[in-house]
Amino acid sequence: MQTPWEYRYAHRMQKMGSSVIRELLKLTEQPDIISFAGGLPAPDVFPIKQFREACNYVLENCGPQALQYSTTEGYRPLREMIAQRTARYSVEVTPDNILITSGSQQALDFIGRLFLNRGDYIVVESPTYLGALQAWNAYGAQYIPVRADEDGMIVDELEAALRIGPKFIYILPNFQNPSGYTLSLERRQKLVEIADKYGVPIIEDDPYGQLRYEGEHIPSVVALDSEYRGPNGGHYTGNVIYLSTFSKLLAPGLRLAWVIAPPEVIRKLVMTKQAADLHTSSFNQYVAYQVGKDGFLDEHVKVIRATYKERRDVMFEMMEEMFPQGVSWSKPKGGMFLWGVLPESMDAAEVLKRAIEKKVAFVPGEAFHPCGGGRNTMRINFSYSSPENIRAGITRLGATLKETIG
Repeated sequence: MQTPWEYRYAHRMQKMGSSVIRELLKLTEQPDIISFAGGLPAPDVFPIKQFREACNYVLENCGPQALQYSTTEGYRPLREMIAQRTARYSVEVTPDNILITSGSQQALDFIGRLFLNRGDYIVVESPTYLGALQAWNAYGAQYIPVRADEDGMIVDELEAALRIGPKFIYILPNFQNPSGYTLSLERRQKLVEIADKYGVPIIEDDPYGQLRYEGEHIPSVVALDSEYRGPNGGHYTGNVIYLSTFSKLLAPGLRLAWVIAPPEVIRKLVMTKQAADLHTSSFNQYVAYQVGKDGFLDEHVKVIRATYKERRDVMFEMMEEMFPQGVSWSKPKGGMFLWGVLPESMDAAEVLKRAIEKKVAFVPGEAFHPCGGGRNTMRINFSYSSPENIRAGITRLGATLKETIG
């Protein structure tokens, strides 16, 4: 029986659905389930002492301003701090290139509102970040998937996709969610050149770039694009919109992220944000600035790297020991995830049902493939669980896989 509401919903709701991951998180709230499903930072690395001190300082020294309405663009000292940190990686930007958003998910939604008409195409890696697909499905986007391997998007296959005329290319170049893959330097350079040739912008989503545990830093796509175009007089005016976040560096509960883009794009995004929420929490921005200034971020990220590296290494060790033949997985050099591949005949969703009976969970990979496929894949998070829980959880998951494969 239809309710009075059924015929009142906007057409865009037909393209929207609940996040597979969010629904799984409800299921795994049971305390006896070891969950590798969420993309959660480890709460034991949250700098609680520094937040407590920063909150007190902000309230005592600038409470009226921090609790008041503010500018849409964001707290200027925070944007200046981001600009200074960005300059270390060879990208000249000013605060006019930066917009503070309420998490990267909001930035993805704003990009959809700003650029997408129903039926527009977006080039994405396959697999790609589920949150981006959710944001853009609401605007009627269609996707052109390009295959990826351990060196990221196979850029040699990109040109055929660009001939279709997409609005933009979406890429997570560092320790990608869900696969853990990292786009190689050679492919990044080629991506910049091909995108410029076809006049197609790039959305670079980089929440994990500072979470590298081994190997050399690779310049960001926005840095390579800036270098490709030459001096810009201090204002980045290139072909890339860059997203990053404090969720992985400080705490996700802050809901603080930022966009770097040419000033003309920032102005349009500002109008979009004004219609959505006026501005991101003033208090959170003041506190994040107080915590992050004076070099604390540089020291704190070392703690995060050491913690996550240990957990990743324990997971690798346990998978080698407990997983049956025929199951493979990615070997990311950073980030928070690895990507499991089961024999082609297997359905990861069915494996998950059995795994939950053994009190362990992961995310089936099919949802990360915008045009279908990936039924035999799985995303596994290593950042959240303690080494002890990783050992126990992978033992349970290994037993489940052995029983399923037979």
